[in-house]
Amino acid sequence: MNVDELVREALREQAAEQAAPGPGLADRVLAVRRRRRVRGLAAAAAATAAVIAVAVGLPALDSGGEDVRPSGGGVERTEVVSRAGQSPPRDLLAAGDVAMAAYYTTEKVRRGADRKIAERTYWLLDPGTGKYRKDDRWSFVAVAPGMKTAAVLERALPAGRIGLLDLASGEVERWIPVDHGVGGLAFSSDGRRLVATTYGEDPGLLVRTGDSDGSVRWDLPYTSSRNGFQVIDVASGAGTWSEVETSGDPGGPTGFVNARQDFAFSADDRLVWAGRASAGASLDFFDLDGDGAAPPGREAHRVWYVEAGLSPDGRRLAGGFAGSTRKTSSWILDPGTGEEVAEIRGQQLLAWADNDSLVAWDVGADGGEFHQRLVLVTVGSGKVVPLSGFRSPEDDTKGRWEPVFARR
Repeated sequence: MNVDELVREALREQAAEQAAPGPGLADRVLAVRRRRRVRGLAAAAAATAAVIAVAVGLPALDSGGEDVRPSGGGVERTEVVSRAGQSPPRDLLAAGDVAMAAYYTTEKVRRGADRKIAERTYWLLDPGTGKYRKDDRWSFVAVAPGMKTAAVLERALPAGRIGLLDLASGEVERWIPVDHGVGGLAFSSDGRRLVATTYGEDPGLLVRTGDSDGSVRWDLPYTSSRNGFQVIDVASGAGTWSEVETSGDPGGPTGFVNARQDFAFSADDRLVWAGRASAGASLDFFDLDGDGAAPPGREAHRVWYVEAGLSPDGRRLAGGFAGSTRKTSSWILDPGTGEEVAEIRGQQLLAWADNDSLVAWDVGADGGEFHQRLVLVTVGSGKVVPLSGFRSPEDDTKGRWEPVFARR
């Protein structure tokens, strides 16, 4: 039984069709997508507090803090915990095989007359209480499958070491030193390895620019200081850095990348990849030694700024914004051909809850493209299950939270 079937009856009224958003929304959302691709902003896009299901199992904690593999052999879970009255959620939010392991907000902090830093503040899930607690020690957090351990970076980026944080105690169990400054982290699907993206300067750097009318803006620079990646064995801390050339020329051989353009593992963990801000939604793949590689067959058509990626069974690929038959919707692609095979509710697809259902951002009945909440959507169904309350409708404001999902 998939997630939608599990909650269909309980949420029949809540998940009824929403009123159609106002005219022109699709064009506005597409315009936002285009701006984000070019200017480095691509990585982003029913009022009840009832818990739809209880007893969401969390893995047993490991006091050593080194075993970050999923517990229970990766057994798929079907429980759904909705926090439709909370924004941001105060209590555990989960659907199927994924849970919101953390969330963060971003604030622009001045660092001199002509520099600011887009700094993140994280709230991490406490496995003991099931609540999110603020932890402002970290500039970047990646949560391992199983949600026992997080890899963390201290405030000053690029960082010279990586912490392995026990989420139950809130203490760093071990530090892994690195010889190239790190600005981003991602776990492999089994939690045994990390890929650390290295930068020459803080990837959250903002530079002061001006318009012809004399107004001042703080924007991401058009060039990136990213210089490579390091694949790290979590148990031993061993790893070798690989240099990756980054071009500031959109037409250059390595393509144009955003100020922050982190690496991540492929679905089978054999390669790492990163997207390009230019050349549409293309990706560059590398083997674990840093050599360029052909994309895996099931990920050749992956859209890099769509976080959900490949479904657990590999039969479906989450695609970009559609807006074809609905004001806000997204494509589901055939992984082998890249063909658009289904249109699904949801403005932005974030994580697969099971082989048929996804967690997504979607807008409310007012149609405001930034008035979003987390929802559960299912391929072949028009139903929408609310998972969180609505975020602030203001774009790029302190207090707009971003979820971090992990396999349970």
